[in-house]
Amino acid sequence: MAIEKITMPQLGESVTEGTISKWLVSVGDKVNKYDPIAEVMTDKVNAEIPSSFTGVIKELIAQEGETLPVGAVICTMETEGEGAAPAETAETPKAEAAAPAPAQTSAQAPKKPAGEKGRYSPAVLRLAQEHNIDLEQVQGTGMGGRITRKDLLKLIESGNVPTPSQAATPVQAQAPVQPVQEAPKAEAPVAAAPKQAAAPSVPVQPGDVEIPVTPVRKAIATNMLRSKHEAPHAWTMVEVDVTNLVAYRDSIKDEFKKREGFNLTYFAFFVKAVAQALKEFPQMNSMWAGDKIVQKKDINLSIAVATDDALFVPVIKNADEKTIKGIAREITELAAKVRAGKLRPEDMQGGTFTVNNTGSFGSVQSMGIINYPQAAILQVEAIVKRPVVMNNGMIAVRDMVNLCLSLDHRVLDGLICGRFLARVKEILENTSKENTPIY
Repeated sequence: MAIEKITMPQLGESVTEGTISKWLVSVGDKVNKYDPIAEVMTDKVNAEIPSSFTGVIKELIAQEGETLPVGAVICTMETEGEGAAPAETAETPKAEAAAPAPAQTSAQAPKKPAGEKGRYSPAVLRLAQEHNIDLEQVQGTGMGGRITRKDLLKLIESGNVPTPSQAATPVQAQAPVQPVQEAPKAEAPVAAAPKQAAAPSVPVQPGDVEIPVTPVRKAIATNMLRSKHEAPHAWTMVEVDVTNLVAYRDSIKDEFKKREGFNLTYFAFFVKAVAQALKEFPQMNSMWAGDKIVQKKDINLSIAVATDDALFVPVIKNADEKTIKGIAREITELAAKVRAGKLRPEDMQGGTFTVNNTGSFGSVQSMGIINYPQAAILQVEAIVKRPVVMNNGMIAVRDMVNLCLSLDHRVLDGLICGRFLARVKEILENTSKENTPIY
């Protein structure tokens, strides 16, 4: 027999950590290779982790609610092979070391030895900083008494948060040690996170509702903060006359729905126009990579899909090679997967440019946050009827839409973005039955 380790996989491009939302197995369960063993949440996807081996679950290292970096060990399995005996012997001292933990009280917490109990994950450090929690006074329930993210969330929800106050000196003395232990796993956003602790405490009055931040919402916040901190955002907008597009789509939508079984939305026309323009202006399809800019060959468009409590960005692969019908089908299928909770990791990977249908909420102007590490995001606003002065000087009621582009100024400049938007505008304003095939 042999002991194998299962690690936190990378469930999306630029994903650096994941949160174990639920274990689907217990210690002693026999699982086959590819069987799901846990549900994981990241800022990009909710997914099940499949087992990499066939065997018996030996130890669940990560706790439910705990956030771990990609590559961290989440559990161990006993599989066919050699090496089981040493692993079993090693298990006994672990159990003995953990045994006294339940008997300890918060008053005894400062006597915790170094090792597992003195090591804090980036997620634990962030929560402790944000809520001014004295970790020396917290009794952990993790392996070897280690403090987990779940332990801190329980304290926060209960309102019994141990603050540094009189124990300030031990916490300060230990502070330099913690980053050294976690530094290899922590990235820039984690290092910057303690600065957020300066946020003022919000007083809670009778009748106020306190809503705990879910792991998904926390992950979204982290990714958005990273994008705003690292990418110098600039913004520009054009207005587009889509009167002909609206008339064309409205004239064929019923027949299309009857024939294909799904809706032909305006958004499919916009996505197709963006894909075509990206092919002509490949600089827009780029990413910042520190000492270089990577111009992507494939045009993979991320589209934002919202649920009641989260936002996901599934990807339409090779959008420039698809027809409007093909894009409309994929939009429908991806949105259905998101809302049914069946989105797979591969559905979220490889995006090179994001198109966001903010107009579906009635928005007419917005500044999107770039989907890191992409270089731009285009917000398609609501189509509204407005009086417009035509070329002949006459005033007419036209269907108008604003296209709002946020760009990473490290990668893109106003000139190329202006030309890109002008091309998208030209394609959309010339959309008609004669110029724009659906199939």
